[in-house]
Amino acid sequence: MKNLLTASQIKAVDAYTIQHQPIASIDLMEKAALAFVAAFARAYPDRQQAILVACGQGNNGGDGLAIARILAGKGFSNVRVLLTHFSSNSSADYKINLERLKQQVPSVPVFNNTNELEFLNNEIVIDALIGAGLNKLLTGAYAELVALINASSVTVVSVDVPTGFSSEGEIKLPYQGIKAALTISFQLPKINFFFPESAKALKKFKVVPIGLDEDYIQSLPSDWKLITHQFVGDTLKPREKFSHKGTYGHALILAGHTETMGAALLATGACLHSGVGLVTASIPQSGLTALNVSLPEAMFLSRNALQKTSLNKYQAVAVGPGLGVGLEQTQLLEYLLAQAQPLILDADALNIIAAQQELLKKIPQQSIITPHLKEFDRLFGEHQNWWDRVETARQKSKALQMVIVLKNQYTFIALPSGEICINLTGNPAMAQGGMGDVLTGMITGFMAQGYTGEQAAILGVYLHGKTGDTLAKNREVISASTLSKAIPKILNRIK
Repeated sequence: MKNLLTASQIKAVDAYTIQHQPIASIDLMEKAALAFVAAFARAYPDRQQAILVACGQGNNGGDGLAIARILAGKGFSNVRVLLTHFSSNSSADYKINLERLKQQVPSVPVFNNTNELEFLNNEIVIDALIGAGLNKLLTGAYAELVALINASSVTVVSVDVPTGFSSEGEIKLPYQGIKAALTISFQLPKINFFFPESAKALKKFKVVPIGLDEDYIQSLPSDWKLITHQFVGDTLKPREKFSHKGTYGHALILAGHTETMGAALLATGACLHSGVGLVTASIPQSGLTALNVSLPEAMFLSRNALQKTSLNKYQAVAVGPGLGVGLEQTQLLEYLLAQAQPLILDADALNIIAAQQELLKKIPQQSIITPHLKEFDRLFGEHQNWWDRVETARQKSKALQMVIVLKNQYTFIALPSGEICINLTGNPAMAQGGMGDVLTGMITGFMAQGYTGEQAAILGVYLHGKTGDTLAKNREVISASTLSKAIPKILNRIK
């Protein structure tokens, strides 16, 4: 996995790189500007495109000045520059790049205040006003300029971070910063890019390397991690010769109710498709025919027999998809909680626990819970923003020594160590009922195969999204059952 860093840590990485490569800060800025322009030109290749580069007076503005000069040098013929002059101070690298712009491309029009400026139709504004490190609301002239840009019909591309957007911490709403169509971020994405409130600030982001010391980045202490393809590939174990069904574990899934049998079938099927050796579904008797027809590989355990069965024969036990929340289901859950074996808890299992908070403390250590937003808040209290929600997940994961999979576009996995792992796979084509049931089945399948709870959660979440990403290349909408059946192909590709 890769570290994500705070704005102050990234600033320290800049300083470390400048000292140890060695490289002058103005040359590092040049590398950043070149990387930005390369990404920008791929996204907007029209050399006649009208472009306004709005520059603050710090290093983000220095980036903007270098970008304007490089764009003009690469044949973009309709570039203008706005200098804000909202402060009496300018950074040294800003001053150097302003002089370079005036000397090397004097044909680029430079405006010194917004009164001289009129936005052009279909113009692209490159936002190089403030950049990373801002941790307060915009005020004064910057707020007025940002409001003017947002109110116009221009497309905005931000340099590193949209002006007014904080790199980490609570994203204040209503959001009043730049609303960027694209943000081109240097070396690393910012932590807040992965929070749902970021949708107010940026539609999409692109990360470009600028030559910062990657070894130093990974050496820094950080509780924020990005799940990588390489990590997943290194974690997955190959299926060896002479192995058999007993090698890959036995999973038990307690799920399904009279009207929600589909959830049980989806979870059981995904568990099978994830490579488990054996899976037993404890479902109502009324669902047995459906189980035998759709998943003949799965075994059946009646609800009456479940309470007389030792869990020792199972390497993973999942509870919840489509289970229902009645007295019978509550008693079954309490029985499983009393066995002191790690569980995967989802859906109605979480709803039962939310209604009886004393059960939270009975969840065995090293268990995995997989709530969506509403389930999470029912368990741990209402939250006004996602930053606080994720911080609660971090605290509860450590206190209860369990893995919390907080599902979203970018799923957050809180580990008992205090680390938050962020998953990048997945897409809106997966926004259909049953996807959570498939994820629960996948995590259960991996845990039964001998992976730790942390590994099982990370593998399940990443591969669930990766399968959806692969399928989405050929379709607009993906059903949960379609995704489940495609899991083996994705596993084979990654291994």
